[in-house]
Amino acid sequence: MGSPGPAASVMSREEADRALARLTAEREAIESSLLSLQDHAGRRLLEGAELTGTTRHRWASAEHTVTLLWTQFDAYGRALARAREIRGRRRWPNRDELVELTALLRGEGVTVSGGTSGPAGGRLAERLSLEALVERMNAGYARALDVVVAADSVWSALPARIDLLAAELQRIRSLAGSVGVRPGEHPAGDDLAEITTELTSLRAEVISDPLAFWLPESGSSVPGSGRPDTVRYDRAARALEDVRREIDAVLGVRQDAEQRLARLRDVLSRADRTLAEARTARGEVLAKIASFDVPAVSGPPTALYEELAAAAEYRRRAQWHRLSPLLDSLEQRAEDELRRAREALSAVTAPLAVRAELRGRLDAYRAKVAEHGLADDPFLAERYDVARRLLWSAPCDLRAAESAVLRYQRTAVETLAPRPDPADRTGGRER
Repeated sequence: MGSPGPAASVMSREEADRALARLTAEREAIESSLLSLQDHAGRRLLEGAELTGTTRHRWASAEHTVTLLWTQFDAYGRALARAREIRGRRRWPNRDELVELTALLRGEGVTVSGGTSGPAGGRLAERLSLEALVERMNAGYARALDVVVAADSVWSALPARIDLLAAELQRIRSLAGSVGVRPGEHPAGDDLAEITTELTSLRAEVISDPLAFWLPESGSSVPGSGRPDTVRYDRAARALEDVRREIDAVLGVRQDAEQRLARLRDVLSRADRTLAEARTARGEVLAKIASFDVPAVSGPPTALYEELAAAAEYRRRAQWHRLSPLLDSLEQRAEDELRRAREALSAVTAPLAVRAELRGRLDAYRAKVAEHGLADDPFLAERYDVARRLLWSAPCDLRAAESAVLRYQRTAVETLAPRPDPADRTGGRER
């Protein structure tokens, strides 16, 4: 038993009583903690699991620590019981008893097995004071509790979430199969296969090595401070959500495919009719207008009709995953084809529109001249007849007709412009 040292360091009765009370309270607290750890759900799971990796290594160390803690607790209890036995001999202990109490309560009077916390072992035995032993037990308890709480937190959080995601995955796989989205046939089907493999692997790894998915809180000394690492789970959840949106889009195609195909047929039919009208108009323009470049008109959109037939076949065979992108492409190109047909019609009928505008302008200036009583002016009449003959002849030389209209227009403007009175000019000079 350790010596208390010089006489001055011997505890008084009051000091011995206070130390005994404090150390007894410590024992009760440690016992409660150890029993709580013994009954912890995470500890029972760890004991029954087939562990791998980080968790297997850390749990082996924690189990050794727990065994050592109970051994140290028993030694602590025996030393404390010996101190209580000495103190209980009499109300006023003598000096020898106080010296012995001091050695037990303050000195290194407790012999415990080696202080290493790992299963490899260390020193065979060492002597500690009760205070130092309390500190060592608290530190060992914190290490063991950290392993248990961390593993329990991961097991409480991730497997259930993975199972829910797996159930959603199964639902989406069923929907995907109903619209022909399968591995090897559609990218989304390949994605579903990869997500299935990842979730199966992730769950197995979480069960066997939960501490590999634990992120401890930096700088915290509280056991179990941290959170589960959900990076892989979150990545799988995002990938599944992307696939779900794609499957929903394919399902939407299945629901409104017939309407979209009907709209496509209508757009292509209008483009066809517009092109036919443009070809007819071009023949009319070539017959009626001379010296004017008339653009050629393309034939019907044969390639689009072929793809439309393929889309209808996809719908008949319920190949929705193939129909979806084809409809998107066809809708855009059909609208482009209708726009080009309208532009072609406008381009080929432009000369007729120009001729109509020149005719209207000629008649408007003729009416204006007549309002001023100049309809019989021989010069104006001559220019009007030239312009009118050019505009109403077939084929019409549009450039010559435009020049004739402009000449008549300028002549009419000059003729109708007011002329100053000579008397006004003479009067101005006299003044």
